[in-house]
Amino acid sequence: MEFETESKGNFIHDIIDADLQQNPDIKVHTRFPPEPNGYLHIGSAKAIMINYTTAKKYGGLFNLRFDDTNPSKEDMEYVESIENDLNWLGAVPNGGIFYGSDYFGKCYECALKLIRDGLAYVDDLSADELREYRGTLTEPGKESPYRNRTVEENLDLFERMKAGEFPDGSKTLRAKIDMASPNMNMRDPAIYRILHTSHHRQGDQWCIYPLYDFAHPIQDAIEGITYSLCSLEFENHRPLYEWVVEHAGIVKPGQIPPKQREFARLNMTYTVMSKRYLRKLVETGLADGWDDPRLPTLCGLRRRGYTPTSIFKFVEDAGISKADSIVDISMMEACIRDELNEAAPRRIAIKHPIKVVVTNYPEDREEWFELPNNPNRPEDGTRKVLFTRNLFIDEEDFAMVPPPKFQRLKPDGEVRLMGAYIVRCDEVIADAEGKIVEIHVSADLVSGNGNPVDGRKVKGTLHWLSEKNAEKATLMLYGQLFTEADMTKISSADYDQYLNPESVVAIENALVEPALAEAKSGDRFQFVRDAYYCKDTKHENTFNRIVSLKAPKLV
Repeated sequence: MEFETESKGNFIHDIIDADLQQNPDIKVHTRFPPEPNGYLHIGSAKAIMINYTTAKKYGGLFNLRFDDTNPSKEDMEYVESIENDLNWLGAVPNGGIFYGSDYFGKCYECALKLIRDGLAYVDDLSADELREYRGTLTEPGKESPYRNRTVEENLDLFERMKAGEFPDGSKTLRAKIDMASPNMNMRDPAIYRILHTSHHRQGDQWCIYPLYDFAHPIQDAIEGITYSLCSLEFENHRPLYEWVVEHAGIVKPGQIPPKQREFARLNMTYTVMSKRYLRKLVETGLADGWDDPRLPTLCGLRRRGYTPTSIFKFVEDAGISKADSIVDISMMEACIRDELNEAAPRRIAIKHPIKVVVTNYPEDREEWFELPNNPNRPEDGTRKVLFTRNLFIDEEDFAMVPPPKFQRLKPDGEVRLMGAYIVRCDEVIADAEGKIVEIHVSADLVSGNGNPVDGRKVKGTLHWLSEKNAEKATLMLYGQLFTEADMTKISSADYDQYLNPESVVAIENALVEPALAEAKSGDRFQFVRDAYYCKDTKHENTFNRIVSLKAPKLV
């Protein structure tokens, strides 16, 4: 289903508006070009939403193009996952789905043109020598001794590279630009490398592969992209993008050349966006797959219970600018909380059951009390919950020695069982070790259905379930993946030191309403007085905590 939204304006739209004033014939065409070497994450969602909503706002086209130019790291598993994520987000690529590898022939032709024009040469420097010759931010680079090879020699060597005559890393094709440029990306960048590796789509057809900075503008021009909207780390690459567009001979007469513009990446507290590190967590078993609900991957957020609309709202609220920042994860939590507060059905779950016996209630009697499915949506109706002599409440709702302002059950205290009777605690039964195993209460049997009694004010209201039909379930309480809020300040080599050992707590003997046994994977609920949960997609009778009912108080 296509994602429906009215996107707010931003500086990118201001650029396009100004361009359209100069040239009303521009047909806005954007793209999302992920490398299929991992699963998409919340940072990817920002790039998707910017490109998708921009195209939609201007009645244009949006492409999905897989940047599969590095076969050593790519896999069809990632291709499929990326398509699934875009479909789930509703960001339909109405301009089509493409693969960078399908343009290898065109890239090769462009490389030949640059060689013939004297703008590219085959270099024999090793990787270490290339770094040495490149120079520094304060010192210009040195020209390679192979820089002035003849056109004929370069064409011959490049053809032999393509034929597989040379080993990996022995030669590169470099653009001939300016080794003294203050922009190090313009110091004769490599545009082709040798890699004797089978490609997941092209097989063994190629053993030379174009680098991203060379292939990407060519692909954009071929597809008719007008705006290459990418993250800020590519800002210094923009002159090279424009150089390739100008010299590769790929822009057709009358075609509007693609324009690259950059925005700040999305960084979020208590997590990292490094696909390399996320892959490590998955491969070492520290995460329960790429869809572990603690990970910032889109499939992880989906499994946890986040919705496409909440993710888009978060991206929009976080803002689109060129200023790097780190967004508090509480902003994303607020987006899903607001949505589920309105939409999620209410159900009862008891994390740590403790038995309650209503001593003045007949053993053979049963009653059904009606509770609202969602107080915010009367049209959603009510459901019936069974009341019997033997019940369960949560052990957190009882205290032998209550703290101040404790409004739950305590010795000689009264509470209302939600939607049912007022009960009074008469006796507490403990085992030999002093652990409470049973609480005996008496019910005011004229107080059912919330009826007031004798003008008494009973402040506490507890949720409960009947022993007769409560179902067992596992509740997964997910927290933050890391203990440090701003992981951008931490070296990736030290990430392991900040993993939160309490990022997930499994409660295996919780009780839930019987109807929840029939919930489908991905169904979301509010467990009253607790949190929002989602039925897990991998494990039976398991519910993942999405977010608390209220934002945590700042300390």
